[in-house]
Amino acid sequence: MEDLIVIGAGIVGLATAREALRRRPGISVLVLEKADDVASAQTGHNSGVIHAGLYYAPGSLKARLCRAGEKATKDFCDEHGIRYETVGKLVVATDDVEIQRMKALAERAAENGIKVEHINGDRLAEMEPNVRGREALISPATGIVDFRDVAHAMARDIEQMGGRVITRSQVRSIDERSGASGKVVVGSDTGEYHTRQLVACAGLQADRVATMGGLDIDFQIIPFRGEYYQLPHDRWGIVQRLIYPVPDPDLPFLGVHLSPTIDGRITVGPNAVLGFSRERYPRGSITGRDVARFLAFPGMWRFAMNNIQTGVEEMRSSYFPRGYLKLVRKYCPGLELADLRPYPAGIRAQAIMRDGTPVEDFLLRSTDHQLHVCNAPSPAATSAIPIGKLIVDKILGSDRD
Repeated sequence: MEDLIVIGAGIVGLATAREALRRRPGISVLVLEKADDVASAQTGHNSGVIHAGLYYAPGSLKARLCRAGEKATKDFCDEHGIRYETVGKLVVATDDVEIQRMKALAERAAENGIKVEHINGDRLAEMEPNVRGREALISPATGIVDFRDVAHAMARDIEQMGGRVITRSQVRSIDERSGASGKVVVGSDTGEYHTRQLVACAGLQADRVATMGGLDIDFQIIPFRGEYYQLPHDRWGIVQRLIYPVPDPDLPFLGVHLSPTIDGRITVGPNAVLGFSRERYPRGSITGRDVARFLAFPGMWRFAMNNIQTGVEEMRSSYFPRGYLKLVRKYCPGLELADLRPYPAGIRAQAIMRDGTPVEDFLLRSTDHQLHVCNAPSPAATSAIPIGKLIVDKILGSDRD
């Protein structure tokens, strides 16, 4: 009998298992992961940004957990000798509409207690000679890291504290049994396990795993491909900081940005196009089961009707690189079409409610002996350590108890 089983060895699942072992030394903790290695899905396919938290609605879990996560992530990296850089982020406004949105963004950052500084176009050009904009906000605390390195260090911590991480072990069944035993029976590719408490951090399969656990859910995970390009080696110095457009507040995505990575590359992206496979990353991938599921979901059709124009524009930028380039040249006019080189895509798990509303914050659902992380949007990687603490508070009790 395990004290805790965690489904999913992405960074949120690993952070949860690690926190449980730190909170209650000696308990038995098992992490089950269906892939060959940890951090194989969303954790290993993101932009590697340590977010500071300036975008998120004041009072939301996103805002609170991201602010705590920025510091916690850097502290973890310092403790484990993981390289990261605090390069800073510039949010660049290029027209009147974006300037007004940027002012609202600055107010939101202030409410969240996030340090930002307003700069004019001349100062922007001094800081980043290849970037053009009328005004900008700089977030000095934003950093970059390879979150795969963070996840692997968490997995090592778990094993050193007596926990187990078993890969190639897809969960096939979940049976929560009532009565005095109060246990959950988990069937997997590596056998049947019994546990007092189950936490599911299943990412792109969160809705399916929740249903497997007997939860009556009112949402579905819709995959959105985030497609990136990378710049050629002779362009790697074109910017020193992360360069973001001012986001449209009506959309759950932050727009196409220039991102220095910890290995020295510069990536361009992502866009956000509907994915036809939850876990197959090459362009053109289709998984019939995934497509059939979202086509049968009324919330998907309502979401699509509310976002037709945006969806068309995103698809156009996906198939026609000139459209993608146009988005970037608004603030980095020196880039050319030949500069956009192939780079691996990511897939974002976006929970959509039955009424078509995208879930913008973290979403947790539970039973007596199960807790499911049903939506963990960006900045989940940055926020993983405080998310893990929040989950363990719920299942084991606060460390202040």
